[in-house]
Amino acid sequence: MRITNRQMEWFRILALISAAVCLTALLSHFIRIVRAGKPVDYALRAGDTTRGIIYSISGAMSPTKKESAYLHLPTYTAGIIYHLGTFLSLLLFIILLAGFTPSGTLSLVISLLLAVSTLAGLMILVKRFLNNELRSLSNPDDYISNLLVTLFHLMTIAALNFEGARIFYFLEASLLMLYLPVGKLRHTIYFFAARYHLGYFFGYRGTWPPVKQ
Repeated sequence: MRITNRQMEWFRILALISAAVCLTALLSHFIRIVRAGKPVDYALRAGDTTRGIIYSISGAMSPTKKESAYLHLPTYTAGIIYHLGTFLSLLLFIILLAGFTPSGTLSLVISLLLAVSTLAGLMILVKRFLNNELRSLSNPDDYISNLLVTLFHLMTIAALNFEGARIFYFLEASLLMLYLPVGKLRHTIYFFAARYHLGYFFGYRGTWPPVKQ
């Protein structure tokens, strides 16, 4: 079946509407966080909250400071690659929505990078499924979220290289945008709130940043 430009435009509009719904929902989450206000701590201030917050989103994120990271460096590395690929895919989603398509060498380089991030996502999914401990802690949302994002990477590669695949790309992107605010993927907002609260708490208590011995 041959897809006309007019039909393709409808799928692009569908993706655009889905993205608008996603952003509106994420904005509502953000407003709820802001309304909740700063955490209340009745202890005497012993440190600098600003420095604590900065450390929370910088040094505290180092794999050497996180037991869950330095004990599982391959998975941690795959996670970093996976997230970078997701950021790249989201950027390309905006570009494709605007009607532009990278081509030539740039398209090839992007496709190769996304192929690596797709493999990283699949590796994380397979580990979650095969590891008994991870599987016992997982719920359907964990698998759905991974599958949607990994497929988003893969469909971005297809959309860059095959014009006929863009109908499926926009459909998958629409599904991802609508699911993002209701599943665990909404941590795109709550991650930053969590790091802020951690930094504020440990900075207030004088624990972060740690004192160099």
